[in-house]
Amino acid sequence: QVQLVESGGGLVQAGGSLRLSCAVSGSTSSRYTMGWFRRAPGKEREFVAAIWSGGYTSYADSAKGRFTISRDNARNTVYLQMNSLKPEDTAVYYCAAAGTVGERKGQYDYWGQGTQVTVSS
Repeated sequence: QVQLVESGGGLVQAGGSLRLSCAVSGSTSSRYTMGWFRRAPGKEREFVAAIWSGGYTSYADSAKGRFTISRDNARNTVYLQMNSLKPEDTAVYYCAAAGTVGERKGQYDYWGQGTQVTVSS
């Protein structure tokens, strides 16, 4: 059973940075497309970024130029570096793993519990 555990969330001022980590256990993370999603209060869970097993990356328009997704297959860990954070980035951020490529949350088979990111103005 694949398990995902996120860490690295917290409170940061607007313009600041955070790096989220997602530790994968129960399988080899390199087999999967790994994605980050977020859910802001009162909103649906939305796609943020994904990285395919081959290294190709995809970003939501809101994340382009500010966020970077990466993976360390030796550590079985995926990261989301978030720079120039804005109050509208406040959300619970979820790590997810998919056996196929894609950006739709329905394509992802495994999910972490989420980590809270709060950006103050």
